[in-house]
Amino acid sequence: MNKLPKLFLAVIICEGVGILGSIFTIPAITTWYQTLNKPFFSPPNFIFGPVWTTLYALMGVSIYLVLQQNLKKNKNKIIMLFSLQLFLNFLWSLIFFYFHLPLLAFLEIILLSVSILILIIRFWKYSKTASILLIPYLFWVSFATILNASIVILNK
Repeated sequence: MNKLPKLFLAVIICEGVGILGSIFTIPAITTWYQTLNKPFFSPPNFIFGPVWTTLYALMGVSIYLVLQQNLKKNKNKIIMLFSLQLFLNFLWSLIFFYFHLPLLAFLEIILLSVSILILIIRFWKYSKTASILLIPYLFWVSFATILNASIVILNK
């Protein structure tokens, strides 16, 4: 398979996870989420779409770069680890926005953060660029973790 279609496929898969998550997120934005007490540093809602679209694209490029390397026996492990963090990413939207469970979502996003950090460390061995591309994702999820915790506290 040519490199460009592989890159495109990797990005589309990641963006697809974002689209799936948005199915559960978007309806709650103007209803349930709007009623929550949020901290002063909560960004306006229109920021989230472009940020996540960019982050999913970076994830796709990152996994593509790693899969271009000679992974030998580790290829399946890398794919499973990457898939796990994508699943945890999707699951957070479901827990927080669909089930309206901010505390459980907070616990889950901690797992997501750890999985991203592990991915960054593992990717470093194969592609420093791929690893670096995931750093904005870790920063954004770290910010989301603080935002999620604040929402839990403010809405006791």
